Amino acid sequence: MQKPRVLLADDSDRILNVTSRLLGADCEVVATAGNGDCALRAVNQFKPDLVVLDINMPGTDGIQTARQLQKLGPTPRIVFLTVQEDPDIVQVACAMGASYVVKARMYSDLLVAIKEALAGRVFVSSSLMDRHTRLGVR
Repeated sequence: MQKPRVLLADDSDRILNVTSRLLGADCEVVATAGNGDCALRAVNQFKPDLVVLDINMPGTDGIQTARQLQKLGPTPRIVFLTVQEDPDIVQVACAMGASYVVKARMYSDLLVAIKEALAGRVFVSSSLMDRHTRLGVR
């Protein structure tokens, strides 16, 4: 089975390195980007199956980047990896069809979220779901 091709976008080099190592055995990390504009260019160049996006990035943030990706046509699946736990932001992400992982749970949730996203399902970190069950997603 071919590994899914993943693009990572975060303004922290440390997070990019940790995430890349975490995914290394299960995914092919085709590129990394430090902001949304670079992520959009990299998506056009590398055609990943999935994009892992931070929400808080300089310039074009993760939500804006995801919206722009959706306008481009066939969109790679999106997983937000963020420190944001605001229920309104979680709801916006889920309404876009994106999965949502908080960085504090990345070791337990990120690979699960990627598998779910690639299967066409929305995943939200359980720590958020405990508080925000009104979202109606897993």
